[in-house]
Amino acid sequence: MTEATWIDAAVRRARREGWSGETLRRALADCGEPPELLSSAFPRGVTGAVDAWLALVDARMDEAAAAEDLAALRTPQRIRRVVELRLRLLQPDREALRSALALLALPWNAPLALRLLARTASAIWHAAGDRSADFSWYTRRATLAAVYSATLAFWLRPIEPEMDEVLSFLDRRLQDLPQPARKAA
Repeated sequence: MTEATWIDAAVRRARREGWSGETLRRALADCGEPPELLSSAFPRGVTGAVDAWLALVDARMDEAAAAEDLAALRTPQRIRRVVELRLRLLQPDREALRSALALLALPWNAPLALRLLARTASAIWHAAGDRSADFSWYTRRATLAAVYSATLAFWLRPIEPEMDEVLSFLDRRLQDLPQPARKAA
C-alpha cells in the first residue's frame, strides 16, 4: 500500500470521526493493514498525517492546474482558478478539514499550522505559474496566505455557502490587493 492510500483512508474516517490516533488505526484496518503498522505508516502521528494529507492536496491541486490552460489568464484569475480547484478538491472532505484546522489551532501546533499555510500559499502560486525568485516571492505568498485563510474561513462557515458565493468572496479579497506599479514606457 502507498502512503496516499493510507492518507485517503484516514481522511474518509476523519470526515466522521475527526483526527485521532484511533482514526489512523481504523484507517489502516480499512486498508487491510495491522494496527502495529501505525508508527511506521504515520511516524509523526496525527499531525504528521494531517501534514501529509495537505501535501497530497497541494500535489493534486498542482496536477489539476497543470491540466488547464492557465497561462492565458491574468495572474489574479489564475490565482482564483487554482484556489477554486483546491476548494473543489477539498469539498468532499470539508469535515475532515474542519477537524484538521481545529487540531492545528492548538497552541503547540501553531508552528506546524504556519508552515502548512506557507507551503499551500507557495503551492498555489507555483500552480498559477509564478516562478519568481526575488523579494516579491515572499510578499506574494504572505499576501496570498491571508487571502486564502479568509476564503477558507468563509467556505467553512456552519451554513455552507454555494461555491459562487465563495468565489465572489475570493474576488473581493483579490480586488483589495495592491496592484504593482506599471513601468513607464
